[in-house]
Amino acid sequence: MNSPRIRTLVLGLGNPLMGDDGVGVAVLERLREEWDLPEDVELIDGGTWGMNLLPMVETAEHLILIDAIKSGTKPGTLTVLERSELPRYFSLKLSPHQIDLREVLALADLRGLLPERLVAVGIEPERVDMEIGLSHRVSAGMAKMIDLVVERLEEAGHSCRRRIAASA
Repeated sequence: MNSPRIRTLVLGLGNPLMGDDGVGVAVLERLREEWDLPEDVELIDGGTWGMNLLPMVETAEHLILIDAIKSGTKPGTLTVLERSELPRYFSLKLSPHQIDLREVLALADLRGLLPERLVAVGIEPERVDMEIGLSHRVSAGMAKMIDLVVERLEEAGHSCRRRIAASA
């Protein structure tokens, strides 16, 4: 039985109990609260689901990953990695969930089901410790992360409308 195609999957990743590692999930929540998105855009809290994400990834036509991305830049710096750049992302492992995501994407690719349109939008974390809440620098960059995700959705042909004014 085939799963229905998800036109675009926005996957928020990370663990909110590990400080800035939870930024992907926090950005996803802000998207849910502040934006009206079309039905063919699915927002999924991937948290630390690991291989359970495989069916969702394989049925997506377009995949946007939102996560903390350790790129060696100043905390709060935004990073956008296209599909071809993702191996670099995984070589700079930030947290345990990235091991599972690397395996999910590799398996989907091996099976010929990795979406051609794939991008990771992230921010350099300041702290990844057993702590709830984001650092000031990462919190301050969330609005720009959301803008980048919305920009990618609109480039893919989706109509996105801000529901409420974003907080400063």
